[in-house]
Amino acid sequence: MMRNALRACARPEPWKRGPVLTALALLLGLLLLLHATITDHAGLGSLMENVLPWLGVFVPVLLAAACRRRSLSAVTALLLPAVVWTTLFGGLLHDKSRPGGDLTVATHNVGATNPDPTAAAHTLAASGADLLALEELTPQTAPSYEKALVSTYPYHAILGTVGLWSKLPLSAAHPIDIVNYGPLAATKSAAAKLPGNRALHTTVTTPDGPVAVYVAHLGSVRLMPRTGFWTASRDIGAAALTKAVTADPSPRLLLLADLNGTWDDRAFNGLRAHLNSTQRTSGTGFGFTWPATFPMARIDQILYRGLEANRSWTLPGTGSDHLPIAATLTW
Repeated sequence: MMRNALRACARPEPWKRGPVLTALALLLGLLLLLHATITDHAGLGSLMENVLPWLGVFVPVLLAAACRRRSLSAVTALLLPAVVWTTLFGGLLHDKSRPGGDLTVATHNVGATNPDPTAAAHTLAASGADLLALEELTPQTAPSYEKALVSTYPYHAILGTVGLWSKLPLSAAHPIDIVNYGPLAATKSAAAKLPGNRALHTTVTTPDGPVAVYVAHLGSVRLMPRTGFWTASRDIGAAALTKAVTADPSPRLLLLADLNGTWDDRAFNGLRAHLNSTQRTSGTGFGFTWPATFPMARIDQILYRGLEANRSWTLPGTGSDHLPIAATLTW
């Protein structure tokens, strides 16, 4: 009996158990809460923001460990990451779509090595989109898309690796330089890494007036052994697009793009200040688009201003490493 009493005294109280689990729970909460303040040295901050939703996976894992350890302190500490994650992403989980809409748009990085461009084009045309933006076109694949889409889309513009197909008239299509922009291009030497034009601007004539439309494919990001998360080309393109969008006086504007980064990434702070994401305002869930075989991030976006989004969704795969996305909007 005396031995059992001594064991009970030696056993830590529930509030004192699991100090490591408690510390991990608090650290997780702080990462979610203060992610914007994390240094971007070696791209750390940007990388963290691209995987931010997935940090929520650690909440149930730590909760199971805390319950097994019977640590009240760890369970209580987990309230911080749970509340912060729900505040950041909980609104994405419910269905925000509504019926109706005047304009359906779609965008897709079709992949330079897509094995069947013609089949991909037919899949995209079947979406019913009035506007269809394609990224990562090549001189070899572009003619296949032109031929397969001509019966559905009487108007189109291809400039470099991006193109827009439309059921409505297009005018004044011209390239947007997102490669050689500002001091970033000079200091980070990223321009030479992105051949060809990668963004365009045009005006779509609708029954309710003109809509400015941008199509863009920002530079890729890379995990480099020595320099960390390399984002130079992507960041240059984001800055150039921000400048173009903010200078555009059009009351109605669409940006259809492969951003090579999620909407939470700090590289898009400027765009977030001027544009809305259809997935955030009218979608259900995260709408992940990449990689197509097991989507873990939404790096493709339909962004807008001066319109209202009714619905946002992903489309079936086409053989690309990205999934296509679509949205319906109202004037």
